[in-house]
Amino acid sequence: MAKVYDQEVGGGVNIIAAGTTFIGDIVTTGDCRIDGTIKGNVKSKAKVIIGQSGSIEGEIICQSIEIEGNAKANIQVAELLALKATAVLMGNIVVEKISIEPGANFVGNCKMRNSKIDIPASQGPELAR
Repeated sequence: MAKVYDQEVGGGVNIIAAGTTFIGDIVTTGDCRIDGTIKGNVKSKAKVIIGQSGSIEGEIICQSIEIEGNAKANIQVAELLALKATAVLMGNIVVEKISIEPGANFVGNCKMRNSKIDIPASQGPELAR
């Protein structure tokens, strides 16, 4: 059974290094950088970065996200989703703002909204409504 790892308020930067595979859910109030592989959900009240060597399969709820690597995920972002030129994203997204560089690959649906979503860090990885 997957574990949910919580981070207390005022946490630092969480890093999943290249060559690391993490299976489970992450709930954090701090930034999260993924250069390895995550099979699970990520919920952050801050920024998530998926580096060029990073990949994730699951759901992501965050304040903002920058994707350079691979994501097979449904994503909800309170502010900005940035797809860099090397990004591959397969999944549905709900965003306030989106930036897509030439060369990025996105397959899925995009819903843009003006209202911000609430991301309570104390809840599990289910999607905010």
